[in-house]
Amino acid sequence: MKPRVFGFSRAVLRWYRAHGRHGLPWQRDRDPYSIWVSEIMLQQTQVVTVIPYYERFILRFPDIARLARAPIDAVLDYWTGLGYYARARNLHQAARVIQHDYGGVFPDTFEAVIALPGIGRSSAGAILSFAHHRRHPVLDGNVRRVLARYFAILGDPGQAATQEALWDQLNAVLPKTGVCAADFNQAMMDLGALLCTRARPRCAKCPLARGCEGYASGTPERLPLRQHRRARPARQVTMLILVDPADRVLLERRPAKGIWGGLWSFPECPMGVDPKARCREIFGVASRPLAPLPSIRHGFTHFTLTIHPQLLRISRSAGARIGGDSLDWMAPGVAPRRGLATPVKRLLKQLDSVL
Repeated sequence: MKPRVFGFSRAVLRWYRAHGRHGLPWQRDRDPYSIWVSEIMLQQTQVVTVIPYYERFILRFPDIARLARAPIDAVLDYWTGLGYYARARNLHQAARVIQHDYGGVFPDTFEAVIALPGIGRSSAGAILSFAHHRRHPVLDGNVRRVLARYFAILGDPGQAATQEALWDQLNAVLPKTGVCAADFNQAMMDLGALLCTRARPRCAKCPLARGCEGYASGTPERLPLRQHRRARPARQVTMLILVDPADRVLLERRPAKGIWGGLWSFPECPMGVDPKARCREIFGVASRPLAPLPSIRHGFTHFTLTIHPQLLRISRSAGARIGGDSLDWMAPGVAPRRGLATPVKRLLKQLDSVL
């Protein structure tokens, strides 16, 4: 065994026992359902952000059966603000598959778990490792960073060849027993989150510093290598806020694919198009513009969006002609009990004070 591999897991586990995170909500037991929910929420989201969402979600959907029975609007409501909403839709769909195909019992084989919607190689390994102490590696962003620095693995982690190199090294240092592998997986994630951070890593406190090539180079933060990020493009859109005589506003459900997939939002109007004309085109009703609300800037992973909210007053008879499965009127001050895009939630709060 290579010198720098020997003792790797032992050092990580010793550090974890003294300094790792042992009191996270999903660590209270080995229930595969709660571990599964946490792993999906933790995809591309930090622990500190996930904890309050996780606790509310588990209270509302305490088991697979209740998650599977719940309407998607309820699931998205409890996910609102966490982002990456495809995760919630996949979670809901997977719960229905488990309820139908496995009698509501979370499967315990790698092949069955990875076949579920929204679960990849790393998430499947995490669930089986933490719930059943199976010997599966977990390769999240924190673990990639530790491995890339320790073994000086060059290349963009998003490329397949670099990914396979990381998996190979991870399998080489993974403990042989399932119980130790589970602790090791958690330890590696904690090490990346608490010490081997993206900027200003705390190498002096790291149990792996002695054999780490990144530390020896003097510039560990340069690894893993990253592609040059281009500036995010900027987009703009007008949101049409139709207001009826009862001061209710019209929401529509967005398509399942695309940004805010499956969430409820205001109808949109392209920039440069007259909002009154757009309202007549979409809904076939006349409207009277009111004073617009201040613009809102919202950031996505790949672009920024500036929203220009335009209020449009319509008559009672016009409002009665607007309806359908994907349209609904609501009072801004009433809790919607459905998934809302974050800017829409902000706009509803503003509307509650101005209407």
